[in-house]
Amino acid sequence: MEDTSPQEAAVLAAIRDNPFVGQQEIASLLGLARSTVAAHIVQLMQKGHILGRGYLLPTPARAVCLGGAVLDRKYRARQTLVPETSNPVDGIRSLGGVARNVAENLARLGTATTFVSIVGDDEAGRTLLSFMRERGIDVSQVLVSAERPTAEYAAVLDPAGDLVMGLADMSIFDLLLPDHIDRIWPHLAAASWVFSDCNPPAETLAALIAKASTAQFRLAIDAVSTVKAARLPKDLTGIDLLLMNLDEANAILDRRTGRTMADAKDAALGLQQAGAREAIVTMGADGIVVAGTDGPKIFPAVAATSVDMTGAGDAMIAGTLHRLMADDDLYSAARVGALIGALTTESPASVHPELSQTFLDANLHRILA
Repeated sequence: MEDTSPQEAAVLAAIRDNPFVGQQEIASLLGLARSTVAAHIVQLMQKGHILGRGYLLPTPARAVCLGGAVLDRKYRARQTLVPETSNPVDGIRSLGGVARNVAENLARLGTATTFVSIVGDDEAGRTLLSFMRERGIDVSQVLVSAERPTAEYAAVLDPAGDLVMGLADMSIFDLLLPDHIDRIWPHLAAASWVFSDCNPPAETLAALIAKASTAQFRLAIDAVSTVKAARLPKDLTGIDLLLMNLDEANAILDRRTGRTMADAKDAALGLQQAGAREAIVTMGADGIVVAGTDGPKIFPAVAATSVDMTGAGDAMIAGTLHRLMADDDLYSAARVGALIGALTTESPASVHPELSQTFLDANLHRILA
């Protein structure tokens, strides 16, 4: 967080001593005008030292996840699909969205987490919010809109589980505009890390990146897809950690390459040269490239008996952020993130239902070896 002036520090100390203290009481205590105290409180909110009315103080080591919250539906055909007629399927409903998955993973690992998104005023939106509240995630800054329905993704799979068709209604995220970033700024400014996916509009991402340059939190962004990666500005300055696969990196850097780890290493360096302070480029089963302050390093994928790859990348992001908030360097944090991603593939769920710090500790030997 930004440093405070002597008077701001005195006001903050008075609030810490008594969170219910009034502005006139602070003014009398410190020998200041009430208007001066009010101005200092506004500055303390902007700097993230207090969270608004009631003088709520921020939780240490808190993450904010901003972006997609989606109701996922999967329909797996029981037999060969026949077009233009009804097909028997087995249907599964689950909760998804990159930022939502990252938030749930972080909360399961014990990290204090706030989720920022937009949902419809409908059953799906209420289900999403209720589920996340039950897991201890702060959803007080999620917008509820009657203009459009909660985002939904429907996947039609063949009997082998391969995707035949995906249908996505994500238009509600067009309503997540820069003014919402302004309204919730004290919650962002008070965080240790802010993570965003690229579901919000380009102007919202640009506003977040620009404002982050004046804040003390560190900013991580995930591209989500090659199409949504285009929402990022060409100048990536202001992004502390950028995460994406090789295709997404090539789309941002406007280049074509092969599919080797050397190509991924070049892409990670290219993202740093474009302004990102650090970058991770993922290559699925081949591993990851971590470009930190000591240059790019290649790490192999963690061996896993995979059941479903859905959510593995989101789990990797959450694991990396979780360890960065514990003061690991990026290389060590990314290795733990890769482990959590691998563990997630061993579950049919997008977020491993057994994930916890204890579960992680019990599996650390898989990377320590």
